[in-house]
Amino acid sequence: YLYTSFAIAPGYGTSHAHHHLPLLPFIRLLFSGPPMVCLFFVVSGYALSLKPLRLMHARDWETLNKTMASFIFRRGIRLFLPTAASTAVVVGLVWAGAYEWTREFANDERFLRNVRETHFDGGDGVTLGELGWAWAGGMFRFVHVWDWAPFGGSTGLDVHLWTVPVEFRCSMGLFLTVLGTGRLRRGWRLGVVGGLVVFVYMSQRWEMVLFYAGMVLAEMDVVRGAHGSAAGAAPALSRASSPSPQPARRWTTKRAAWAALSVVGLYLMSQPDERGAETPGWVLLTRLIPEWWQDEHRYWQSAGAILFVFAVGRSRGWQRFFTLPVVQYFGRISYALYLMHGPVMHTVGYAIERWAWGLTGTEGRAYEAGFALAAVFVVPIVIWVSDVFWRAVDAPVVRFAKWLEARCSISE
Repeated sequence: YLYTSFAIAPGYGTSHAHHHLPLLPFIRLLFSGPPMVCLFFVVSGYALSLKPLRLMHARDWETLNKTMASFIFRRGIRLFLPTAASTAVVVGLVWAGAYEWTREFANDERFLRNVRETHFDGGDGVTLGELGWAWAGGMFRFVHVWDWAPFGGSTGLDVHLWTVPVEFRCSMGLFLTVLGTGRLRRGWRLGVVGGLVVFVYMSQRWEMVLFYAGMVLAEMDVVRGAHGSAAGAAPALSRASSPSPQPARRWTTKRAAWAALSVVGLYLMSQPDERGAETPGWVLLTRLIPEWWQDEHRYWQSAGAILFVFAVGRSRGWQRFFTLPVVQYFGRISYALYLMHGPVMHTVGYAIERWAWGLTGTEGRAYEAGFALAAVFVVPIVIWVSDVFWRAVDAPVVRFAKWLEARCSISE
């Protein structure tokens, strides 16, 4: 939302134009997308591998095989059916003229001063059938599994969805690794996965590094009994052990250490997307990035995401925060929020911004005031639409995938 109007990629202090408080470390995490992608990939690797790893440690090979077959069967449905629905919504909005309603605004640099996203154009006089064929072709290309080209499979219907094909590819790679190492002794499995981490790191596949890191963190939690002993327990953030057997001073020191590690992780996640070599506090860290590493901004953001998830698993304070009802709610609607924020922004959002800047003007601080005024309305609308999509599409897709698997599977 912010990046269409404001330059949020550079670090704080890179020039006179970049001395705004939102560009500071930690604060920028409230609205910066790339660090959240890294965090999401670590959590995905953790969540997708936790149950299989517990079954490995329980040596329940039959259930492990069934679980992996279920995960693999349902993964594509879980990821691509909601995206098919959300992009179909875009097709409907384009056909109804909602995108034409805001097209001039979407390309007006007086209002969108930083990034003007692709505003889908079906063409003059296009029919719903023609849009439908274009949508079907786009969805076919969207299931992008044959190479790792940056933003491969992205669709002009919603440019934000580029992470979904990446998530699918990484999920399949992770599942293959879980199956291939399932019967290895723990030490050998960690050694093999560690070798794979080195391999994908040297291959600059930061996405797979994060997924494998999530798997390693999950195994560490299984070994230390962070989730109890029941092999079928649902994935959850691990809970720190009780401090009662330990002296209070030692326990306080450990809590402070995990809190400090989480702060380090958050700082690394705050790596600027651009001009890190010029940013105070990031000059040395940027120099430490290997010259052969191409996605510079992913380097420390990825490391920070891994450290943060590692620390959260051992910090009661963070666990209490992430289990608050409001945080859990946003976790439930997070995929719907990801899928819906683009269509809402390109229609209702742009219309509200046009109205707000019509009231405040766009000169000086009036531009920021108009943006803030629009946000008061746009943010709740995005959340509401996401909630509706979650209830109407996302949650039913999860149930549908399980039902379809049961219908297609061999009866025992």
